[in-house]
Amino acid sequence: MQKFEPIPDFVQITSTAAITTADHGWKAKCLQRLVRLELPVPQSVALPTATVRAIATGNPVDAGSILAGFGPEPLVSVRASPAEPHWGGPATILNIGLNAARHARLRQTHGEDAADAIYVRFVQGYAINVARLDPDLFEGVKPGRGALTEVLRLYQIETDEPFPEDPARQLAGVLRSMARAWEGTSARLLRQAKGAPADAALGLVVQSMAQGIGQGISGSGVIQFIDSVTGGQRITGRYLAQSQGRDALAARESLYLTRDPRGPSLEEAAPAIFTELLRHGAVCRERLREEMQIEFTVEDGRLSVLDAVRVQRSARAALRIAVALAEDGVIGKDEAVLRVEPRALSELLHHQVDPRLPRDVFARGIAASPGAAVGRLVFSAEAAQASAARGEACILVRRETAPEDIRGMHSAAAVLTERGGMTSHAAVIARGLGLPAVVGASELRLDARDRKLTASDGRIFREGDVVTLDGSKGEALAGAADMLPPALDESFRLLLSWADQFRDIGVRANADTPADAATARKFEAQGIGLCRTEHMFFDEDRLVVMREMIFADTPGDRAAALVRLLPMQRADFVQLFEIMQGLPVCIRLFDPPLHEFLPSTREGLRELAEALDRPLSEVTRRAEALREVNPMLGMRGVRLGVVLPEIYDMQAQAIFEAALESARRGAPVVPEVMIPLVSARREVELVKARIDAVAAMVRNRAKANFDYKLGVMVETPRAALRAGEIAQHAAFLSFGTNDLTQMTYGLSRDDAGRFMNTYVQQGVFPEDPFHILDVDGVGELLLMGAERGRVTRPDLTLSICGEHGGNPESIAFCRKAGFDYVSCSPYRVPMARLAAAHLALNDRVDN
Repeated sequence: MQKFEPIPDFVQITSTAAITTADHGWKAKCLQRLVRLELPVPQSVALPTATVRAIATGNPVDAGSILAGFGPEPLVSVRASPAEPHWGGPATILNIGLNAARHARLRQTHGEDAADAIYVRFVQGYAINVARLDPDLFEGVKPGRGALTEVLRLYQIETDEPFPEDPARQLAGVLRSMARAWEGTSARLLRQAKGAPADAALGLVVQSMAQGIGQGISGSGVIQFIDSVTGGQRITGRYLAQSQGRDALAARESLYLTRDPRGPSLEEAAPAIFTELLRHGAVCRERLREEMQIEFTVEDGRLSVLDAVRVQRSARAALRIAVALAEDGVIGKDEAVLRVEPRALSELLHHQVDPRLPRDVFARGIAASPGAAVGRLVFSAEAAQASAARGEACILVRRETAPEDIRGMHSAAAVLTERGGMTSHAAVIARGLGLPAVVGASELRLDARDRKLTASDGRIFREGDVVTLDGSKGEALAGAADMLPPALDESFRLLLSWADQFRDIGVRANADTPADAATARKFEAQGIGLCRTEHMFFDEDRLVVMREMIFADTPGDRAAALVRLLPMQRADFVQLFEIMQGLPVCIRLFDPPLHEFLPSTREGLRELAEALDRPLSEVTRRAEALREVNPMLGMRGVRLGVVLPEIYDMQAQAIFEAALESARRGAPVVPEVMIPLVSARREVELVKARIDAVAAMVRNRAKANFDYKLGVMVETPRAALRAGEIAQHAAFLSFGTNDLTQMTYGLSRDDAGRFMNTYVQQGVFPEDPFHILDVDGVGELLLMGAERGRVTRPDLTLSICGEHGGNPESIAFCRKAGFDYVSCSPYRVPMARLAAAHLALNDRVDN
């Protein structure tokens, strides 16, 4: 039989003790910091993780040696001390060392009721956590006289032995119980779900009890000095007289901390203690360089600080706290920037459901686009437009969205779909519009004909019912939830201005409309990196002309229709240039297949036939002829420009005339014209020749000069491979990673959601490549294209402009590859700016 030796390894927590977070856990290290700040911390001892693990495996612990440092009648608590506070741990056990003799003395010093209450609490805690008795055993015990006798009797009946009197035995039992609880399967799985490694270890802290129960002013509480939701300065917390631990947080009779008309406060009951707490909070903020929540106990008017932890905070509070600390000189601007997680900024840009209030969730899906909105349910794009016309906010519900739903999405306050994933049409468009969206809510049953939703719990929601959609949590809530407004305040702007001082890669926005451009400017994008002109043609008046152009029988008829579109396009570009005020604007020429502009239903085709004054049979036949087996690989992009060059001619003329008009208005611009879906050098040569000719024509007519840049959107693997020869005719290459990922994988982005979760779970892909850039496959094509392009043209501008552009991982890749800028949806610009600053600052630290 293996023989174990007692483990004496522990250390008293002093200002000079060799205590580390890795060896003793965060709580031990935090207490040492508080000791160094000369806060009134009760005497404490730390057991390192190696000792705790040995105890869990059966090694005895020399509890007597530990208690020897706490005096002749020790009374202690044991607290968990993992490396990270959010990993949790076994519950704190209070009042270890209580026995009949100690209880008798407590009666003399604290009174009979207080002494009995302390002892009862200890017996119950020990019985449940150490002896592993059923908590229900004590449910019938009523507080007050006789409770102590009853719990001791129940303990003895259940364990066949009296409650242990020896403090060393009590402590050894508690340490063993907590050590083994940490190693249990359930505890391990729970902390791993919170990000802890499988082999995460636990330290333990033995601390002298500061009784919150006594004759004079006695109690326990917690206090913090900022609001956890808003980050504003506000003293919050609770104090409960005659209590221990964190009882104050759960008790209804707790006192307020500051003077409050709703009831008594600690500030009124014990002003000296309240002032001392304020002083300790200020010291923690300045010396620990953080906003802390302090756990404290008052015993007969004496204050003890038991713990201080970093205040839990929302994303908006985290930003405001970081900026305030920097402005007060507590931390530097660089550290303030690094303290705010880039992805968390998305919560600040939109309305959010107030997290402090209850939620009535009736559906869950994928949180596809952040933010929250309240509105009435509608089930079609037309209904959404009608609702917007009445000035009513609406939530658009679709099985899945299609291009013809875009106008409805523009009109809606949020979007909910039964199908789809992070890269579905609804998700991508919603993120671009800054529209809250929940997709893939598969438990819902949608009946579009009867215009109703049936939730998994049987509740039915009909058109016109008010609901709340939380795109940040991926939830739909019944009724109108209370909202927090966007946090685009001075702290937000200040932090991002600091971030701009550190980042070393440009950030532009994808903007298709004047509203998008205005949003891009609001978030201080450095220009437009992708303007998709086809989105401009879905407005009702333009759609009619667009369809006339599609059904034109001759190039002349087509040109005539395009002449009507020319002033509309020119006005669009003038407005874009005016909003961007001289910042670069990259305009992608027409890209989608023409059939996307035609109705998909027989009723829609009948209306089109009436509008065009053509037979329905002819319209149907022509529409069928335009449909392709695989339209995303068919007649689109540059292929349209080569086969139907009049379209690109009109767009180029509109761009150049708009540039001249913008210059006349005092906002000169050098437009960037981008050719989509290129795969061969000759395509670029053909389009470039016509665009150069249009530029010459506009210059001659206007008797004025202007500059422009012509570039290529690299979306096909062949374009990346042949970038060297393509760059001969291009001033810039912008990698469209959406299509490039589709073509590299041979995978439809719209259909990938059907199996992507299985692929990721089984390790086929590490992540969804449409959500996180595939740096190994697609990334290699980007590197090859960038390298070959710059061999031909060293001054070649490089960028990415796909959905990946705002991801921190993509920005890291582009920085290393020497790209000039990334372009993302307007609402992702702040995240991209901050992520770029993080990368630059972290590189500075590493070097």
